[in-house]
Amino acid sequence: MVNVQMTSSAMKLLPVACLCLLACCEDTFADENGPVVVKEGSDVVLRCSIDINVESKLFDWKKDGQKEVFMYDAGVHYNNGRTGQDEQFRGRVSHFKDELKHGNASIKIRNTKVADSGDYSCDFPRLQPRKRFNIKLVVGAAPEPSIKILDETKDWSLLQCVVRDASPQPKVEWKDSSGNILPAVEPLIIERGGRFYITLNTTVTKTDHYSCVVTQEEIGHQTDAETYVHINGAASEPSVTTIKTDGVTVLQCVVKGASPKPKVEWKDSSGNILPVKDLKETERGDSYDIVLQTTLTKTDNFRCVVTQEEINHQIYAEIDLNINGLSAGAIAGFVVLSLLLVVAIVGGVGGGLYIKHLKKENREKYEEKREPQTEPDSSTSLKESS
Repeated sequence: MVNVQMTSSAMKLLPVACLCLLACCEDTFADENGPVVVKEGSDVVLRCSIDINVESKLFDWKKDGQKEVFMYDAGVHYNNGRTGQDEQFRGRVSHFKDELKHGNASIKIRNTKVADSGDYSCDFPRLQPRKRFNIKLVVGAAPEPSIKILDETKDWSLLQCVVRDASPQPKVEWKDSSGNILPAVEPLIIERGGRFYITLNTTVTKTDHYSCVVTQEEIGHQTDAETYVHINGAASEPSVTTIKTDGVTVLQCVVKGASPKPKVEWKDSSGNILPVKDLKETERGDSYDIVLQTTLTKTDNFRCVVTQEEINHQIYAEIDLNINGLSAGAIAGFVVLSLLLVVAIVGGVGGGLYIKHLKKENREKYEEKREPQTEPDSSTSLKESS
C-alpha cells in the first residue's frame, strides 16, 4: 500500500500543472491570412485541413464557441440525420465528402447573412494532440447611400446622406469635387441586429459636385453617391444694347451673377459666331459678371447666347439692327411701304393714261355720228334779199 501525502504547496501547484498538461496536448491555429470577408447573400468556404485521412475522424465546427455549425463523426453529420445543429445554419452548411481522405474538413456556408459574422472554430477533439483552427468571418452589407436636398436658398443648400442596412458600421463623410472633407453635424446612428442606419447632414455654400462617401475598412469596401448643387442660380436673360465707340456702332451683351461660369457669344441670324471686340469677366465668389462686345458691320438680327454646359442651361437675348441705325424690321417695313407707294403711283399714272385714251376714243366716235352741214348758196341769198 502506498501512502501518498501532499503538502499544501503541492496542492496549490496541481491546477497549474493540469493547465500546462492540457496546453501541451492541444494545437491551436489562427487564420494566417486574416478574416474571411464576403458580401451578404454570397457563399463562403471556411477552410480547415490536416495531413491525415479524416473520413473516420470527428471534427466539429462552432461559431463564437457555442453555436453548432457543422459536426462530422465518421460519416454521420447534420445533413444525414445527426441532431443538434443550430437553427441559424440548418440546411445551409455542407462539407466536401470527396476531400475527406485528403484531410480536408472545410465547410461551405450558402447565402451568407450579416448575422453569420463572427469567430469560427474547426475542432478535432479526439486527436492527440488535439487540433483546433480559428477563423474570423465578416459578412458585409454595404448598399449605396442616398442623397437629397432638405432645404436651399440662393446662398446655401442643406444636404442629407442616408445609409441603410450597412454592416459592419461604416464611416460616412461628405466631400467636395476636390476630395476635401466637409464639416457636418453629428451623425445620427441607429443599430438594429448588427446593421447600421446612419444619417449625415452638411450645409454647402458654393456651386460644386458633392459626394457622400461610405467606407467599411474591415471588409475593404467603399461606395459613394454624388449630387450637383448650384448656388446663386443659373444665368438669367442677358441684356443687350448698342453703344457708339470711335464712330462705330458696337453691340454689347451684359451677363450678371451667372454660376457656373458661362460661355457668352454674339451670333447673327445664320448662327455664325461674331468676332469679339472686347471681353470683360468679373468673378464675385462663385458667380460671374461678363461683358461681351462685337462691332456692328451689317444689317441683321443678332443674338447674345449664354451657355452653361455643366448644368445644361442656355439662354439668349436678341436685337434687330442696321448699320445706318434702323432695325432690320424697320428696313423691311420701309421697303414694303415703298413698294406699295410705287404700285400706287404706277397704278395712278396707268389709270390716267387709260382714261385719257377712252376720252379720245369716245370723241372720235361722236364726231363720226354727226351729220355734215351744207354751206349756203351766195346767189340765192342775194336774190332773196333783192
